[in-house]
Amino acid sequence: MSIKPKKQIEQLKPYPIGMTLEDIQSKYQPKKLRKMSDNENVYGFSSKVTEALRSSLHSLSLYPDATTERLCEQLSYQHKVPKNYFLIGNGSEELIRLLTRAFISDGDEAIMADITFPIYKSNVMIEGGLPVFVPIVEGTHDLQAMYEAISDRTKMIFICNPNNPTGTCVDPSELKKFIQKIPAHILVVLDEAYDEYMEQHQKIDSITLLMEHPNLVLLRTFSKIYGLAALRVGYGIMHPTVMEQLIKVKEVFNVNKLGQNAAIVALKDQPFVKDCAEKNLIERNYLSRRLSEQNLSFFPSQTNFLFIYNLGEIESLNERLLQQGIVSRFFPFPQFNGSMRLTLGTREDHETLLDVFDGLYTKEEVANNGSQSSLT
Repeated sequence: MSIKPKKQIEQLKPYPIGMTLEDIQSKYQPKKLRKMSDNENVYGFSSKVTEALRSSLHSLSLYPDATTERLCEQLSYQHKVPKNYFLIGNGSEELIRLLTRAFISDGDEAIMADITFPIYKSNVMIEGGLPVFVPIVEGTHDLQAMYEAISDRTKMIFICNPNNPTGTCVDPSELKKFIQKIPAHILVVLDEAYDEYMEQHQKIDSITLLMEHPNLVLLRTFSKIYGLAALRVGYGIMHPTVMEQLIKVKEVFNVNKLGQNAAIVALKDQPFVKDCAEKNLIERNYLSRRLSEQNLSFFPSQTNFLFIYNLGEIESLNERLLQQGIVSRFFPFPQFNGSMRLTLGTREDHETLLDVFDGLYTKEEVANNGSQSSLT
């Protein structure tokens, strides 16, 4: 092509998108498709959201509320934080893009784990910034190494907690100490997309920390436990001085009306959220125990997915899973010698999965692949 993009764009690759569900159904013709690849809520969304969507249909010809004021008010009530601390995005991905657009310039550095949500890296690079990768340890952010990676060019630090794709979280007390010692001119972006799935003893009081540290930004989403992934609604909690800069570079009508109204209703149905978290914990513990019994290696998770590794050659495994209608996500990370991220599903989903794994890996094969299960 004679028309050249920016040099940093040439270095990027499109986000990998697998086969569509329709293509999988057509090719493999399983009895039932089980989508366990994108960390969606297997239990759907609050039944109360349906009426909110229906009541929004009469005004589709009108632009949505550019201020998202009603949603910010509900978030303020939910989190006990002033409403001017909330910025709503078209998914939390948009907020990541706004942060880098507003604060990353050519040559600025942004520190992140080497295996984490890839959108951090791509958005930093788009703005001409330099991602600084710090290797994870046991699937978890190495906070000390991240601190030591700070230079006079560091502008931003990304921490995904719990981490995607490994599902692990950092020690709450260590994370608090880390945030407290970061220089005030460096933004710390704490991505808490899976916060609602975490057990209480693993959580950090991030909102209290935010009030003490204006350079801390929290990211949350309605795409995970709230089950509104198709509507693309996320939110950031941040000091108004940070938000002021993001508002300058965001689109005017960035969050659609259906999404705003659905998110307001979803927030009010906290019993649904609690029920999903409890069911998820039961299935996470069950599947972890069963995978351990089958000699499989995985990290302890605080999310709605498990990261399984040391699988060796993965193409044939993927074929076997697809034949049973199980759609998962595989990764090419060399240090994990064949790895996959598996969204937690129902007990029936897990039994189908376990039938595929049954007898597939012996203890000797696991040893040859490099390690044993994290729970053995």
